[in-house]
Amino acid sequence: MLLGIDLGTGSAKALLLSLEGDIVGEASSPYPVRSPQPGWAETEPQDWWSAVAIAVQTAVQHHTDAVEAIGLSGQMHGVVLTNAAGIPLRPAILWADTRSSDRLTAYHGLESRYQQQLANPITAGMAGSTLLWLRQHEPEFYQQARWVLQPKDWLRLQMTGAVAADPSDASGTLLYDVIGDRWAVELLQRLTLRSDWLPELRPSSQIAGQLTAEAAEQLGLPAGLPVVTGAADTAAALLGSGLVAPGVVQLTVGSGAQIVTPRSHPVPDLHGKTHLYRAALPRQWYTLAAIQNAGLALEWVRTILGLSWAQVYAEAFAVAPGCEGLTFLPYLTGERTPHLDPYARGAWVGLGLHHTRAHLMRAALEGVAFSLRQGLEAIVATGITPTQLRLAGGGTLEPVWRQLLADVLQVPLHSVAIASASARGAAILAGMGIGKMTLPQEAAPLSMTQPEPLPVELKEAWQRFCTLYPQLRQWADDTRQLPVLPP
Repeated sequence: MLLGIDLGTGSAKALLLSLEGDIVGEASSPYPVRSPQPGWAETEPQDWWSAVAIAVQTAVQHHTDAVEAIGLSGQMHGVVLTNAAGIPLRPAILWADTRSSDRLTAYHGLESRYQQQLANPITAGMAGSTLLWLRQHEPEFYQQARWVLQPKDWLRLQMTGAVAADPSDASGTLLYDVIGDRWAVELLQRLTLRSDWLPELRPSSQIAGQLTAEAAEQLGLPAGLPVVTGAADTAAALLGSGLVAPGVVQLTVGSGAQIVTPRSHPVPDLHGKTHLYRAALPRQWYTLAAIQNAGLALEWVRTILGLSWAQVYAEAFAVAPGCEGLTFLPYLTGERTPHLDPYARGAWVGLGLHHTRAHLMRAALEGVAFSLRQGLEAIVATGITPTQLRLAGGGTLEPVWRQLLADVLQVPLHSVAIASASARGAAILAGMGIGKMTLPQEAAPLSMTQPEPLPVELKEAWQRFCTLYPQLRQWADDTRQLPVLPP
């Protein structure tokens, strides 16, 4: 059997997979994300380790001796500064952290050839911009550090004592030459950032080390198990759901939303609105539109309006499309695709005395759907023409919500059930590492939602939505306050 471990933003998940691809056991364990100042997002790496131990022991239980290899996946973009022994010097700074927003000018000032190497928009929360912030504000930790690691790479170091990174995680750091497929050492020199603390790059399915006796005791596993390098969570999820064929597009809706499509060669976004990362397989890439506020914004609206989820769907979908002129911008924590603006802010615009909480909720649902449409349009602008979308994620289970998404996106939605895709992908990488597993089959669709013609009111609401962000951007820029992230 194969053990996959996914180190997510708020919890660790462990999944035990048979060689036939069946889930034998799975478990998760949470840990806090702390925000000691507005715009900050940090986690103590020791909390990761404690949660991983709980999840692994619960998932494996009496199958301990059947585990043959371990694979890893994890949240992208963050920074774990450690000493030579792998002990963290400070809490890990996560992808949602926006404190480095004022450090991005160093990247924007680079010559075009260096920006072309990155093949990605310059945003806060990436390792490169975070390191620039650390150099200025915490120089003692910056100088003391021996390694700069991604979360899953720190986890592997604790498990094996081996320091390594893989291209899928590295390509999301703003420290990597995506076109040249290597660390961007010359770019680091231009930024006067250190390069000696970057790990050696290894393929995601390559065995990086063996489980040490100390780690094995804490995890309840046999010592000496092979541990593969692993992959970034999105790359692992694509593998776990069998999404490896170029041209297929998938929308996953959770707290945020991701629209992804695999590619057989790197195609940078000339408009700078989407991301281009390495996949978990050799010589494969994927384009990603990252929408920061999806389920996160809907949960916030639902909570402040005092609605249950059953009430959300019953009341909101009793309101006519377009919400009688009310529009919601969901940018509660800034936004990535398509605006790449950490200072963007949310708003209801067009409120009148005739509006009720049902209108407010319906407008929020429409606003998130419109945001997803902008993400899909950004994907299309890179040369992809989807005839359908695979729809995944826990945030798309309600039929009326799926229908609104299909109508706004104007493409058929093929719903698929992909349980624990990142952890499953990590387990598959472990199987590939020991030569006992091949590529999985693409998940079969469970149902299809056909779009209906867009009513005039919804067309008008879409046009309002598109005009509001540019009009309100100056106001948001004038406030220049980073969002307070949810606990």
